[in-house]
Amino acid sequence: MTKYRREPMPRVLVNIIEYTLIFIGSFFVATAFNVFLLPHEIASGGVAGISTITKSLFGWEPSLVQWLINIPLFITGVLVLGKNFGLKSLVGTIVLPLFVFLTKEWATATPDPLLGAIFGGMGVGLGLGIVFRGKASTGGIDLAAQIFHKFFPLPLGVCVALFDGMIVLTATLVFSVEQGLYALIALFVTSRTIDFVQVGLNTSKNVMIITDQVEEVRRVLLDDIDRGVTVLNGTGGYTDEERKVLMCVVAQNEFSKVKQIVRHVDAKAFVVAMNATEVLGEGFKTS
Repeated sequence: MTKYRREPMPRVLVNIIEYTLIFIGSFFVATAFNVFLLPHEIASGGVAGISTITKSLFGWEPSLVQWLINIPLFITGVLVLGKNFGLKSLVGTIVLPLFVFLTKEWATATPDPLLGAIFGGMGVGLGLGIVFRGKASTGGIDLAAQIFHKFFPLPLGVCVALFDGMIVLTATLVFSVEQGLYALIALFVTSRTIDFVQVGLNTSKNVMIITDQVEEVRRVLLDDIDRGVTVLNGTGGYTDEERKVLMCVVAQNEFSKVKQIVRHVDAKAFVVAMNATEVLGEGFKTS
């Protein structure tokens, strides 16, 4: 069967798609913020969480607070970190508060704060995941954490957790312990939803096979499963003998067949399967 090389999309079309994703994602974040989180005073981290707190304490417009924090943070990030964060991230930094302003009069979606935390977290995670797929960000606390990380010897993930933790703690002191717990729920749901949007449901299996019948197993994987196989050089930890290790990435629904045919060729084969959540290349996603 003849295989044709997939031509890449024109750069102009790629840019249009990515900017469209930024606008769509920012809209989802703003909508979730205004109809689920803000009405129940759920400050689930980030600049949005800060604007929720200042709205309650001082009556300040959340979109204005987000602009006043995000734009200086973006400028500081460029100056301090010495990076070009790109026009797309600047667009996300500006557009998100704009959508927060445009949707501020929308009605509350539910009177239940728990549902607000769950679905607000899902909406924010969905929006941020879409923005990330547009190869951009909405600035905010992640950028502040990067600046902090530059001057203090802490992992970036810890820095992000510290900033979000301080915001949730402040919300707990300003509102109540219950509101702080709702904020933690929303923060957790947001992170899980972002992972779902980034990775999706297309989980594959990375299969490692140690067998005495290397050539036979390799051949059946190539012919019967129609998947590529990589032969790795390994050394037995106990025997200190040189061994060949076969590595093959297959779709989730192909794994049962792989086990069956490997057992048929070599009943003593050692098989290890690991989830592979992002597989790029021939036979899988290309981008």
